[in-house]
Amino acid sequence: MQVPSIVPPDHATTAQVPPRFDPKALIATLSTRPGVYRMFDAGGEILYVGKAKNLRKRVSNYFRASGLDTKTMALVARIEGIEVTITSTETEALLLEQTLIKQHRPQYNIELRDDKSYPYIMLTSKDEFPRLAFYRGNKKRDATFFGPYPSASAVRESLGILQKVFRLRQCEDSYFRNRSRPCLQYQIQRCTGPCVGLISAHDYAQDVHFSTLFLNGKSDTLIKELTRKMETRAEALDFEQAAVIRDQIGDLRRIHEQQYVSDQGGDADVLAASMSAAYASVHLIVIRGGRLIGSKNFFPRDRLAGSESDLLSAFIARYYIQEDNAANIPREIIISPAIEDEKSLEEALSFCADKAIKISAAVRGHRARWLAMAVTNAQQSLTSYVSNKQNVQQRFQQLQEALHLDELPQRIECFDISHTAGESPVASCVVFDINGPLKTDYRRFNIEGITGGDDYAAMEQALSRRFIRVAREAAESVDGGKVPDILLIDGGKGQLAQARRVLDECQLGSVQLLGIAKGISRRAGQETLFLSIPDEVNGDKVTEIVLPTESIALHLLQQIRDEAHRFAITGHRARRAKTRNTSALEQIPGLGPKRRRELLRHFGGQQEVLRASAEQLAKVAGISRKLAEEIYAHLHNE
Repeated sequence: MQVPSIVPPDHATTAQVPPRFDPKALIATLSTRPGVYRMFDAGGEILYVGKAKNLRKRVSNYFRASGLDTKTMALVARIEGIEVTITSTETEALLLEQTLIKQHRPQYNIELRDDKSYPYIMLTSKDEFPRLAFYRGNKKRDATFFGPYPSASAVRESLGILQKVFRLRQCEDSYFRNRSRPCLQYQIQRCTGPCVGLISAHDYAQDVHFSTLFLNGKSDTLIKELTRKMETRAEALDFEQAAVIRDQIGDLRRIHEQQYVSDQGGDADVLAASMSAAYASVHLIVIRGGRLIGSKNFFPRDRLAGSESDLLSAFIARYYIQEDNAANIPREIIISPAIEDEKSLEEALSFCADKAIKISAAVRGHRARWLAMAVTNAQQSLTSYVSNKQNVQQRFQQLQEALHLDELPQRIECFDISHTAGESPVASCVVFDINGPLKTDYRRFNIEGITGGDDYAAMEQALSRRFIRVAREAAESVDGGKVPDILLIDGGKGQLAQARRVLDECQLGSVQLLGIAKGISRRAGQETLFLSIPDEVNGDKVTEIVLPTESIALHLLQQIRDEAHRFAITGHRARRAKTRNTSALEQIPGLGPKRRRELLRHFGGQQEVLRASAEQLAKVAGISRKLAEEIYAHLHNE
């Protein structure tokens, strides 16, 4: 097997800076999940490291037309590349952000404080009515400390939520001892008024006990009690109070996601591979001392790799087996997917590192979370790479040469049909130009009045509705309207003949018609193209074209077809759900009424279910890890 051609590790960085940075193209491909973003200058140096609850929204704020301060404008003017790392939670993003700032010290970031100054939550021990408070410094006081937490804001947010739920006092002792009447915190139901005897020491101790259980991660009893209280309120038709308790349950679960800075575990590298046609991405996450300290993206070129397993196997050999890298090989390498030559690679790496090296694919617990994070980032980085504006322009040029077109195509439209056994058919029309997807011109068509499952009739209806309008716009517009240069159809000669008939009826015979059909193996990269050339004497002449697997022109057509397929499926699911008048949970295979009820009881409502991660879903009674991942993927269209 040929080793992939990659940049050597000592020169490879996460900043694969393109010649011309296009923020719009990057933002369009960013995830809406939490993560960390790194901004680079023209020399590849890190300018700024930031974290985000929603990567797409946060990064797009830097490139808005107005409202930026002077410092931010100076930063944006120097940006020549942005890399992101997706995390499972916002807290993980906080931890990674601080690690990267401390490691690289970017000039636009404030200096990171020392690890000894991380904040804690303190619960005093000797007081009759213990105090819950923010604390930073040495822990020699007679108190219980919870943490450390990644930031002061995380502690204050935690204290705010705990104050609303448990209502323990947070005031200074001097203030507490000199009260003659309850303060404002009591009036707004943030305190039970122990300073003036409005709660007994026994009842207050119960609140302290529950607070301690929750801060130690033993909050199941509390959650169950709140759930029962919420259901009681709902049965009594007190929906407003039930909604408040529901929100409290959600807040408690979110605060429980806070991770400590010091984690258990050793050193490991986490590798995940992703492939799309001939493009490939390998994402590396570096774990040292149980902490995520950084990540890198690689885009190896390997024409012979038939699968992600083959690609990853070759990458591991090339990346680690080097004279100057032996000391950096960790004792464990966690990978996805599994590889066939795992044992031989373990022996080779162990020999190079002079220590036992283990390669693991089936992992659990926190290591499974690391691996899931690497898989997500590999897929995201590959999507961004494929959608890069400069790459798209090169593929358009290659497509012109492959189809022997006189001019560079400026607009490609592709149609696809989606339905379930003929139910609720929806046709999609996606548009690409030389800058990539033109989403403002995307269209969906709800197909009506045809026999269920008749894809020919559905396609004819969609094409007619689209191109009758195009013909009218072309006749009325000075610039000719939005007439595509290439009409791409997912199908063979039969579909092309039908499309040609519609184009002729609309007097748009100049549009180049192209079909793309999967080969016998049905594998990506082995498609057959059907080029339809009008012939007034003998009818259309259809020429078969087979492009090599590594052809970037073929990759462009695959990308457009897959986007049309995705857009059609999304529309079909929405129409089907509306037709059936059911919730999103009822559309998930394997999730019956009992499990749906457990989900809603556990989280307090469907909105909280939508916000939950796969790991949180797996904690619900009756929900396995596999089913939790399926639920999460279905709810987020993954």
